[in-house]
Amino acid sequence: MNKIYLDHAATTYVKPEVIEEMTQVLMQFGNPSSTHSFGRSAKSLIESSRKQIAALLGAKAKEILFNSCATEGNNWIIHQAVKSFGVTRIISSEMEHHAVLYPVKAWQKQGIAVEFVKVLADGQLDLVHLESLLQNNQPTLVSLMHINNETGIINDLVGIGNLCKQYGAYYHADMVQSVGKYPINLAELPVDFMVASAHKFHGPKGAGLVYVKSPLVLQPTILGGEQEKGYRAGTEAPHQIVGMAKALELSYEHLEAERTHIQALKQYTLEQLQQHLPGTEPNGNPEMTTYNILNVRLPLSAEKASMLLFALDMKSIAISRGSACQSGSGKPSHVLACFLNEEQRAKPNIRISFAENNTKEEIDYLVATLTEA
Repeated sequence: MNKIYLDHAATTYVKPEVIEEMTQVLMQFGNPSSTHSFGRSAKSLIESSRKQIAALLGAKAKEILFNSCATEGNNWIIHQAVKSFGVTRIISSEMEHHAVLYPVKAWQKQGIAVEFVKVLADGQLDLVHLESLLQNNQPTLVSLMHINNETGIINDLVGIGNLCKQYGAYYHADMVQSVGKYPINLAELPVDFMVASAHKFHGPKGAGLVYVKSPLVLQPTILGGEQEKGYRAGTEAPHQIVGMAKALELSYEHLEAERTHIQALKQYTLEQLQQHLPGTEPNGNPEMTTYNILNVRLPLSAEKASMLLFALDMKSIAISRGSACQSGSGKPSHVLACFLNEEQRAKPNIRISFAENNTKEEIDYLVATLTEA
């Protein structure tokens, strides 16, 4: 059996068409800020990509800004919500990615009020509690992700956004796990700020985007040149941006066929795990999770659990416990701690995340390997 990669929520392979297009752009070496023909050519590539991405996401081109990744984007939005808009309170969830949780808690130490929305027993956010928090009228940023990167739980983006609009709060959504996997029309969504990363939808690492709904304006955090309309100084990387645009185009071009295949594979995986490892339970209601992420508790002993990922890796299977950004810490999942009890958390929890190139044969091998563990 060749190596099996089932960790696409951490990162995805770069599609060959993306690599080919990026390679062509790398040969056009002009600085996009230069006024001569070399620079203008590079700048044209960036602006064409901006228009393409905006069209795919239902946004205006001027609302899309390029950066290195969603972590940078999350930090910028949270920081500037306080600095630019005078936000005195941030409402978030303890299930957020650390790229949101850590900057939120950093502002808490500087005197910004922070409140966390309660999490229901199935892992869903308690929107009744969110509304009760919003009724305390003060300048507020609500920072709640669309799809959880560990469990795949889908939050009610429209419901959250409408509550924010009703009570005059700004809404910032980490949409890393949904852009490229679901149709997105930002013009119709009640979202003020959004971030995404190219490497989550078969694009290159080091390329991300931020959406800032017009006419909102954030001040720059990185100062220097006038790149990205003055919002983010630093020489742009045209090959990364073009690669991101191409990857997003391909994602939506093949969305339905790929989604159908992946959804069936996820269902097959859960069925096979429950058949061969009785007692396997999904974390979060499967009906309320994204089609490409399956997070489960396995009926294995603590001894076997401690070396499970290592044992799978030795069998050429790549999966994870959760966020790749925290995989080396050895700490239990902060996401699962929000809605699982102590007994449930004691069992080994794994995240299996799929792409269109995964097969039933790979799942059979995974299940057989787990059965032998």
